[in-house]
Amino acid sequence: MTLWKGRISTGMADAVATFTVSLPFDKVLALDDLVGSRAHVKGLGKVGILTDSEVTQLLDTLDLVQEEFDTGTFVFEPGDEDIHTAIERRVTEHAGEAVGAKLHTGRSRNDQIATDLRLWCRRSLVGVAGEVMALQDALAQRALEAADVYLPGYTHMQRAQPVLLAHHLLAHGWALARDVDRLLVTVDRLNISPLGAGALAGSSLPLDPDFVAAELGFHGRFENSLDAVSDRDFVVEALFDIALLGVHLSRLGEELVLWSTEEFGFCTLDDAYATGSSMLPQKKNPDVAELARGKAGRLIGHLNAVLITLKGLPLAYNRDLQEDKEPLFDAVVQVSRALVALRGVYETVTWNEERMQRAADGPAAAAIDLAEMLVEQGMPFRQAHALVGGMVRDSLERHVPLVELVAAHPELGEAAVELLEPGVAVTRRRTPGGAGPGPVADQMERFARRLEVDRTRLAQWPVR
Repeated sequence: MTLWKGRISTGMADAVATFTVSLPFDKVLALDDLVGSRAHVKGLGKVGILTDSEVTQLLDTLDLVQEEFDTGTFVFEPGDEDIHTAIERRVTEHAGEAVGAKLHTGRSRNDQIATDLRLWCRRSLVGVAGEVMALQDALAQRALEAADVYLPGYTHMQRAQPVLLAHHLLAHGWALARDVDRLLVTVDRLNISPLGAGALAGSSLPLDPDFVAAELGFHGRFENSLDAVSDRDFVVEALFDIALLGVHLSRLGEELVLWSTEEFGFCTLDDAYATGSSMLPQKKNPDVAELARGKAGRLIGHLNAVLITLKGLPLAYNRDLQEDKEPLFDAVVQVSRALVALRGVYETVTWNEERMQRAADGPAAAAIDLAEMLVEQGMPFRQAHALVGGMVRDSLERHVPLVELVAAHPELGEAAVELLEPGVAVTRRRTPGGAGPGPVADQMERFARRLEVDRTRLAQWPVR
């Protein structure tokens, strides 16, 4: 079924049909197309373009078509170019030509697809945000369970200072909180209805776009019809949000890859979230973590692809915009799968606490505490830094334990030696947001409150 047989006299060449068809991927918009069509029909009825009986018949038919999708009995035909064509064809088959052919009155596929895509993005991005929060919940629970367990914090992949494991896990949690915020802000910004913009210039019919926007739960209608049908900023924003979320998931994955190695030995993956080797019997591989890391490149690529598609387009609608959907749909699928799988990993991973703490207990890890002790005694920080750094170098070059050098130093002595005892340094981080017990306890409460706030924000978006 084509929608332009009056102007085009011949059928579409097979090569053109094969090249332009979008049904294989845009059929995921079926629910959104039905939702948008119901609102459109009600809008046509409100302004008197459709009679009450026609509105009722079309709404009942749209419900029937949705039931076919829900039960898996909807049958696509070879001539169905896209999901919009398929649904209109089926509505016309059920309702008859006299009524079914009125479904598209006052509407173009340009404003129709823009509406469908916004509806799909709204519910899909809210769904992704919910999955991010489920991962945050897992991290928060593991942080709570970690209690006073600590490990080395790293800069430049070199051991820097001891930090509580809870602090480390919550660092990921706060990054994910920014992802949730970005997703919900994007949803809020895209929540504008394009219906009524038509092909590009609106309509001569007495449509009421404000009514239709309210029916669909949008904040309002478009301000400019050209912009309404050509705008894909929201697709780019969604892809950016997902790409950056993917980068954060990649960092989580990279960490699990490192920590589960024999060289680190900080954690052991549950068998249900690991794989083996087809050749090497001893292997236990962190494939979930590696794929979370690898998928980030795919997500970044999707963002680039759509930006490049958009960069040279004139106003208004151009068929190039068909290329926005596959990257967007795939990005949501891939990041959603990654979130679920990584949540399972973090819920089941076993921390090798003794290995973590032993790695963090080297005397050099408390070097900054020695310097800050000297600062508290009145020594300028740069002098204290140089003095302690020289002692560390001396210890390494002369193979003398640092603790002996500290004990013998006139400005340090036995009081400073206590700072080098295992588990002491991590307790001395007192500043807000820091890695010590006091700040982390406060941070746990603040993180819990942030989750509650975001849950409330999430609940404000209806699932249609």
